[in-house]
Amino acid sequence: MYKKLTFPNGARLLLIPYKDTKAVTVLFLFGVGSRYESKDVNGVSHFIEHLLFKGTKLRPTSLHISKELDSVGAEFNAMTSKDYTGYYVKINHENCELGIDILSDMILNSKFDAREIDRERGVVIEEIKMYEDNPVMYIETLLEQLIHRGNALARDISGPIEVIEKISRKQIIDFKEKHYCLDNLVIAVAGKIDGQVTELIEKHFIQSSHHCDRNHGGRFVKFKTNQKAPRVELNFKETKQAQLALGFPCFGYNDPDAYGLHLLSIILGGNMSSRLFTSVREKNGLAYFIRCYPNFYQDCGNIIIQSGLDNNRTEEALKIILKELKSVKNKGVTEKELKDAKEFMRGKIVLNLEDSSNLAEYFAKQEVLLGEVMTPEQKMEKYDEVTVKDIKRIANNVFKKNKFNLAIIGPFKSESKFLKAVKL
Repeated sequence: MYKKLTFPNGARLLLIPYKDTKAVTVLFLFGVGSRYESKDVNGVSHFIEHLLFKGTKLRPTSLHISKELDSVGAEFNAMTSKDYTGYYVKINHENCELGIDILSDMILNSKFDAREIDRERGVVIEEIKMYEDNPVMYIETLLEQLIHRGNALARDISGPIEVIEKISRKQIIDFKEKHYCLDNLVIAVAGKIDGQVTELIEKHFIQSSHHCDRNHGGRFVKFKTNQKAPRVELNFKETKQAQLALGFPCFGYNDPDAYGLHLLSIILGGNMSSRLFTSVREKNGLAYFIRCYPNFYQDCGNIIIQSGLDNNRTEEALKIILKELKSVKNKGVTEKELKDAKEFMRGKIVLNLEDSSNLAEYFAKQEVLLGEVMTPEQKMEKYDEVTVKDIKRIANNVFKKNKFNLAIIGPFKSESKFLKAVKL
């Protein structure tokens, strides 16, 4: 289904053909994100993502870049996470060379003009404010700060405003030179792939790029929880609706139990027939939305339950949520629930991978984070192997009272009443 090539300089190319489309996505994914940053440059990975669109030697301004891509109807964007940073162009396969050329130019030849850096500071700061002012978006950040306390994973991807205000051009360029290395890069090309793609990558990027020194004293500090008691973090805000997120630390992306945890999250709150959706919304009318989902990193992860709730019924909702967690620990799940979750997962995989951009990201993320790739069929086999006994064992290993974390944005000042509700 896919082909992997490794160039002599360490860069990896994944070719993922998909015959039922005329589009092609070119994705450059680097194995660096906010968890690789020191506190004094927190947010630099995300800042660099912005700055690579601000002009190159060949295309002096952001308008030059966007006009070329807009002229052929291409989609283009970038993403920064805690583990990786990526840049992609989704384009008509006939214009694939243009996409490769522009992405290569951005990564290799961005000017990092001092005036553009200062101008973009304001853009990034407004983005940070936008997230902080939106409780639905900001609640997960607060919860991860709580779960990963003391580790770089606790920091916001965008960084604090005070860092963005003062970070220097030299600090930005030094970080890029240290981490945007060829042996830290995966290029994924997915969709309608023509025969010359490899040669085009070599022409526009590999032959023109330089190998940089990655001797920077390690990659990131691994996270290991030392939590011994439940934690509650209240962010006081006069809102009409409370935003609640509770979570537990767990294992990483490549742990064998990740498949079972993912299925458990579906059963608990992954769709409109899930246990939490039924009990919190349908039976008690406490929330418009409630969901459960896992976050996986290379060495660790977490599982989160999030909901928007009536301020006066937040404790009631929390008790119902905890009752469902206690039930899955004590009684497990049924064979039918597990079978339905597997079918739901199978359907989601099929639907997601119909798009060339999702296909490129699916393969590239695995290669960057794990150094190897499982096809969708191989992954589904892993999900199929999960049993109801596995689900119950995972629930008991993860949903522990001493590992409980709760973040709430709303008009609350007392943590004690929420701590008293924690019974697992």
